[in-house]
Amino acid sequence: MHQAHASESRWGKGTGLGPLDGIPVSIKDSIALKGWPWRHGLGANRNLPDSIFTAPPAARLLEAGALIFAKTVMPDCGLMASGVSSLHSPARNPWGMQYNTGGSSAGAGASLAAGIGVMSVGSDIAGSVRLPASHCGLIALKPSFGRIPHLAPDVMRTAGPMARNVVDTARLFEVLRLPDARDVWSLAPENKKRLQLSESMKFKRLRIGLITDLGYGMPLEAPVRAAVQAVATAFAERGAVVEYLEKPYDHDAMEPIDRAMQVRGWAEIQGLAPELRKEVWPAVYRWAQAASSCTAQQYLSALSDIARDRARMQQLTERFDYLLTPVMPMVNFAFDASGADEAMPLRHAQFTAPFNQTGQPAVSVHHSFDDRGLPIGVQIVGQRFNDLGVLKMAYCVEQWRSNAIAWPLEPIT
Repeated sequence: MHQAHASESRWGKGTGLGPLDGIPVSIKDSIALKGWPWRHGLGANRNLPDSIFTAPPAARLLEAGALIFAKTVMPDCGLMASGVSSLHSPARNPWGMQYNTGGSSAGAGASLAAGIGVMSVGSDIAGSVRLPASHCGLIALKPSFGRIPHLAPDVMRTAGPMARNVVDTARLFEVLRLPDARDVWSLAPENKKRLQLSESMKFKRLRIGLITDLGYGMPLEAPVRAAVQAVATAFAERGAVVEYLEKPYDHDAMEPIDRAMQVRGWAEIQGLAPELRKEVWPAVYRWAQAASSCTAQQYLSALSDIARDRARMQQLTERFDYLLTPVMPMVNFAFDASGADEAMPLRHAQFTAPFNQTGQPAVSVHHSFDDRGLPIGVQIVGQRFNDLGVLKMAYCVEQWRSNAIAWPLEPIT
């Protein structure tokens, strides 16, 4: 409240610190902020000393005047697409307390839906901002690889803005996208011209690839298919050329991604003191432990398979301006589940994970609700570096949808 009153005084004098001065924003547990805890979702890390540096996303927020008021929960190691954690009880979805928030930016999704804060910064390695956005009725952008700097530098994970609407998500993105030399993959600065969102896009001759079946993975539930088809129809009615892209893969492209994630998780778990490893969430431990027998050759083979599949997706989709897909094949699952498929907890990230590999921008935008009142999002993917384009497309979807959102400020049991 002290910071809020200070912000109010600055705005009254016309001396605001920046575009987010006084705006309450939360950040994910995995984003370091000097003097704040960093636990990475692990109960085993509860006694770690506070962070001694501030990661780029948090630094940009502070420079813009944002009021960072909380850190949000995440699953162990950030490698589950759900809200389970050994550090906290499972995150609950305000739209239905028995349902999942998605993950790994689980607390970000739950808090925004419940009206706690205006914006949140999550991170995405296989769908970790887009999945919670779909679960919780939000908007989230996984930016082009390198567009939002982060630490430690990573070739799959990126920070991403989350909010209840596209305008707020875009404003947060404008702040986060500034370069930072500490991230070796950080891209050069973009044109700083303020993003203008409008429904008056030129859709004529715009080519959109529609993907509802990757050739592997879980089949779509009927409400998910209906939502994606409705968005495709809306674009087509306005002049876009929508082409169905049938089964881009003839094999399971999630298997090598899953194996690489297992190795990543097992390495982090092995970095814990032996007596603390047993504290890892059991499903996470069991899943990651499969990597204990993975040889260097098998790991490199998985990376090679990922590179092959990345090239295939890029080749098949380069003729499209945008892709339209589900965010996930089902609407939701139980709050305490590690994923829709406990054997492969990332299985339901089948539509989001490929675009972490290609480095393309991808946004999850809320579209509708199922008959239980649970949110359904759709995913719009752009060509690399066209982050502003996918936000504009998402804004159109947001303006066209027929339902008004009555946010669950009192969580629904």
